[in-house]
Amino acid sequence: MITKTNNNSSLLTAKKLMSVASISSILLLSGCNGSQSDLDQYFSEQRGKPAAPIEPIPEVKPYLRYAYPGHEKDPFDTSMLAPSTVREQVVDNGINIDTSRVPEFLEGFPLDSLRMVGTVEKDKTLWALVKIPEGAVQTVKAGNYLGQNYGKIVDISDVKMNMLETVSNGLGGYEEREISITLNQE
Repeated sequence: MITKTNNNSSLLTAKKLMSVASISSILLLSGCNGSQSDLDQYFSEQRGKPAAPIEPIPEVKPYLRYAYPGHEKDPFDTSMLAPSTVREQVVDNGINIDTSRVPEFLEGFPLDSLRMVGTVEKDKTLWALVKIPEGAVQTVKAGNYLGQNYGKIVDISDVKMNMLETVSNGLGGYEEREISITLNQE
């Protein structure tokens, strides 16, 4: 019995809500039937005004061609993009890269992103403390490699690391250049 009265009361509540919703929608829609005489008057005033003049299109200036002296090449010639068939002379000065060596962890970072932040001496060997971009600090000693150009640490002092980098010479070979990383005073 309790369930029947519960269902009856919920049906009555639903019927009441439906009647309130329908009365509300009728009242809301009846507000749309108001007088529009003020709107009609505004449009008739606007139509009575003279139209504003339209500015004329600006005159287009004629294109004046300028010929650059000494530049006879066509900038749109695609044959300039073709690879050269003339083989450049390879300059090999005897410097080779050891490709069988396993790369060290610090060789995965560009050299300009690594910072020397200190030194530590252990067993009469001076180790440099190198900070990587993520903030961790790695220890290196003479003979270790770092940077992406095969940089080998030659010497470590209290204030700097001296290195030899092996870079391309642009002619098919390699050349070594000396680089120093100084102690970062942050």
